[in-house]
Amino acid sequence: MKRLIERSRSVGEVLRWVTQNPGKVSASHYPIALHKLGQLLQQQPGPPMGAGDSRGPAGQVLEQPEFHVLCQAIVSGCAKFDNFSIVNCLYAAAALGLPGESPLVRVLEDESRSRLGRFNQKDVSMVFSSEANNKALEAIFSSQLFYENRQERFIRSMAEWLPRKAENLTPYTMALIAKYVARHRLREPRLLDTIANFLLKRGEQLDSKVIQKLVFPFSRMNYRPSNHGELFPKLEAILEQKAGSSPLATVNILMSMFQLSHFPQTVLHQVFSPGFISNVMSSPYALIVRRYLSLLDAAVELEFREYSGPRLDPRYRVLMFEHALTADEANRKYSYKGLVAEALRQLVGEECYRQDEVLPPGYCTDFLLWINRSGTVLPLSRVPAASRAPPTVSPVTVSLRSSVLALTSDLQDFAPVVLSVNDKWHYCQNSDILVGSRAMRDRHLRLLGYCLVQLPYTELEKVSGIEEAKHYLRQKL
Repeated sequence: MKRLIERSRSVGEVLRWVTQNPGKVSASHYPIALHKLGQLLQQQPGPPMGAGDSRGPAGQVLEQPEFHVLCQAIVSGCAKFDNFSIVNCLYAAAALGLPGESPLVRVLEDESRSRLGRFNQKDVSMVFSSEANNKALEAIFSSQLFYENRQERFIRSMAEWLPRKAENLTPYTMALIAKYVARHRLREPRLLDTIANFLLKRGEQLDSKVIQKLVFPFSRMNYRPSNHGELFPKLEAILEQKAGSSPLATVNILMSMFQLSHFPQTVLHQVFSPGFISNVMSSPYALIVRRYLSLLDAAVELEFREYSGPRLDPRYRVLMFEHALTADEANRKYSYKGLVAEALRQLVGEECYRQDEVLPPGYCTDFLLWINRSGTVLPLSRVPAASRAPPTVSPVTVSLRSSVLALTSDLQDFAPVVLSVNDKWHYCQNSDILVGSRAMRDRHLRLLGYCLVQLPYTELEKVSGIEEAKHYLRQKL
């Protein structure tokens, strides 16, 4: 039967084989038949298949009694189909252009959603490439299996149709899409600009918690949306009104804007006000807000020097991070950091560098070294103790930048150097652009007076063995 369907030369022939031989048709034959119909219709002149289109050959197929018999057979039996047949029928129906409200598509979608947890990766990808309505998208992006895996084919397709469908999506669905885009570091301008346009149109109706989810992908991907000239002022106005309603969301939105080098002054006045600080310090999430506010305060000092409003009370300043990021710890076995560490140990000796040093305002560095004017790495014993210890976040209002620059100007013979191992997850997907948090970290370290030496994974993956790694580091240093 499979061979007969595949060799059919007309739509009528396919329909006859399937509908007139029910005893010889199994579940696996239905998607083959639907696919074949799609191929044959592509070869025929006339308008493409579309919902309610009865003007050409495609529309005529929808009205043929044999086609309705085929659809009814799938609807009646799909609960007993295996996963592969369900997925392929849905994918073929989408490719054929069947309307989303048709009984066949509805039943296949419902059956697919009920089986998401049992689908393998290929099945999942095909399902997500064929569903695109609001209800289906909500189910797709709520699926843990989908969320944890990047669906390249679906993403390329979604970049095409999401701008057209965005207006009819709910904020909840768009927030799920934004979460997925951020999770997989997808720097796809069409997707990001669609989220930004949605936010621009619907911002006033959204609460701060939803806004933070929609804004986060921009900072995560270090991407200023094409409408940022309108969007950022609008976000500032919204935050001015809603800053106190959800303090943690407000701080998160501010952090996203800071990572994109946008500093909303009026909102900062509110966030650093005694009332806002008092409110958040008595909340269950006081520590995380203190970490974020400490980093925001340092960013104001380093990048927004013209700001003259209130600042974070020194009593509340803490390090943003006290150790390596969770992502770096989780991906340690995939990192080139171990290779660099061993090569560095053999090249300069353990007495010449520090590993995993946390520098204020809370940035974990891979390797910290001191190099003199001639380019020689100095042993720690030759570096004054006061300079070996990085400046701490002290309760007195002292400029972080001034403290480091003063240190290097007093000790003209050398300068602190940060070796930064940039692994694959530090970049946007399929890009050489660092994610926003990493890019802001690098800006701040440079402004603090550190020399930053980048070791991108694209260079490290070409290094073979310790000797090549030592040669590579020697060139870098």
